Amino acid sequence: MNTPSIVLHDLTAGYGRHPAIHHLHATIPCGALLAVAGPNGAGKSTLLKVLAGELKPMTGHVSLPAPCRQRLAYLTQQPTWSLDFPVDVHDAIAMGCWPWLGPWRAFDEAAHRRVADAIAAVKLQGFEHRPLESLSGGQLQRVRFAQIIVQDARLILLDEPFNALDETTEEEFLTLIHRWHEEGRTVIAVLHDLARVRRYFPLTLLLARELVAFGPTEQVLCAEYLDRARRHAEAFDEHAAPCPLPVDEEKDEVAP
Repeated sequence: MNTPSIVLHDLTAGYGRHPAIHHLHATIPCGALLAVAGPNGAGKSTLLKVLAGELKPMTGHVSLPAPCRQRLAYLTQQPTWSLDFPVDVHDAIAMGCWPWLGPWRAFDEAAHRRVADAIAAVKLQGFEHRPLESLSGGQLQRVRFAQIIVQDARLILLDEPFNALDETTEEEFLTLIHRWHEEGRTVIAVLHDLARVRRYFPLTLLLARELVAFGPTEQVLCAEYLDRARRHAEAFDEHAAPCPLPVDEEKDEVAP
């Protein structure tokens, strides 16, 4: 029986008809612990947006197995909430229950337990009624990881999850990520620290707007491929002509 996989087929995506990633082909097995690495501007965050369904491909497509598509959690680089929004830690984490609780189901005892367990997992006991605006950057990131926990997702997308964190907090989050991996969840993380990638992530996708290498980390993060990624990124032309639209979209664009 074949293991379900996430398939990137000839994937091109970007903004304003300017591609940020070009013609990607990759097959990621479900249950993988995968780092997405590459130079600044390599299209790493763009790839996560496509996987999360927030950005439509220009060409090609992404195929997600049903469990990943239906139970997906996405940690963006920056919080999606405003810090002056009047919500406390408990309620912010409880928002993560929405994907499986839905608009009609009551926030029952099971949901309360799930939130309490998540608060304990990220060591925010005693902070439940603190407003978000009173938290430090590291504490806010703990809230965001707790939201991921309560979502109980099968596919977890993390975009630079360790920015501005102290070493102790990083280690705690890495332990949590490895626990998700051991539970059979698929974890895909955009990271810039190659030492961390080498130490903690068995698979790596090296990106420089196009695929440079994909496979076991010790093979991908070799001098040859890293140099190739750097040269590809340096050669990129920010003023290149926009990607032509597919014929149907061109007709739609010029239709009266």
